[in-house]
Amino acid sequence: MSGLSIPVFNMLQRWLKTGLIALLLVTLSVGLCAAGVRESRLPQGNAITDGKALLRYSLPIDNQQVRELQKSLEDISQQLRGKRWSTINADVKKAATIVSDRQSDILASIPDEQKPKAEALINQISENLVPLKAAAEAKNRPELLDQSASILNLVGELEEYMVQKFPFEVPAEYSNLPQLKGRATVKMTTEKGDLTLVLDGYSAPVTAGNFVDLVQRGFYNGLPFIRAEESYVLQTGDPIGKEEGFIDPKTKKYRAIPLEILVKGDEIPTYGITLEDAGRYRDQPVLPFSAYGAVAMARPESEVNGASSQFFFFLFEPELTPAGLNLLDGRYTIFGFVTEGKDVLQKLKQGDKIESAKVIKGAENLVQPK
Repeated sequence: MSGLSIPVFNMLQRWLKTGLIALLLVTLSVGLCAAGVRESRLPQGNAITDGKALLRYSLPIDNQQVRELQKSLEDISQQLRGKRWSTINADVKKAATIVSDRQSDILASIPDEQKPKAEALINQISENLVPLKAAAEAKNRPELLDQSASILNLVGELEEYMVQKFPFEVPAEYSNLPQLKGRATVKMTTEKGDLTLVLDGYSAPVTAGNFVDLVQRGFYNGLPFIRAEESYVLQTGDPIGKEEGFIDPKTKKYRAIPLEILVKGDEIPTYGITLEDAGRYRDQPVLPFSAYGAVAMARPESEVNGASSQFFFFLFEPELTPAGLNLLDGRYTIFGFVTEGKDVLQKLKQGDKIESAKVIKGAENLVQPK
């Protein structure tokens, strides 16, 4: 059965049960420094724990103003934890200033044919900043969260208009596999409720393309969840019968999907090798295991290119997986996040079934091999 390493899982369980997470992080820090890695090079700040935010940040765009707008709004939920109201008001003021004074800079990255839609989004963002400011001044936490989330959804739409073409070519050796040249949204209906998955082909086109292709084939319909580990993973995708992955009806062979990890700052993903084995210990994936509901491929522990159809939802508590300091980043391919239905994820157990999975947006971004 494909999946995450049992030794890794057992290790994580022991840390959780004995409360040694803090000690683990200190040990990692000391160990890295002893090995000649300067402490200043370790990941700084809090990990991003919202899948939607990670999807926004992973878009291949280069517009400083819209990124500053996004950052100021993303910061609100973080500052709310410490009730830092002055910082929150500063964030809201900064967002309003960017929208009112730097609209032309934002629109400069939008193709001409999309500018009318982008201008409408900016106007909507501007209008929604008014109740956001009122909520901040009134210290209305629920309203602040609702309003900032709503505006960030609009910012995400605006950023998507800035992506004018797919940013790289997948290596020719994987041209026999489906590729997702963009984003796609999948609605998955289960016995316990519905899940919405947003798949990121910009970061993992081969992995996401394989998944979308299997969804469109109806491969996952009726399959059970085969593994459910509390606060760790929920796994499915094992077909009925002796096979452990997808057998392509054209080739009659197991469709193997390579490990595919896009690192921050890289132009194309790294294929066929873990970041650890590549000696890239400090490098951070664009899609990290820091958000509840990350969607990732399962694979045999000894075969980095042995994934096929089995995948898992990541259920680990985000506070215990700071960016760059966990055991999964760089070892398994994340290709999306659950954006709706996280409460359903918490209810699903081993033996529960996927009733259906359908692509509801972005199917046109799937490119089949010639």
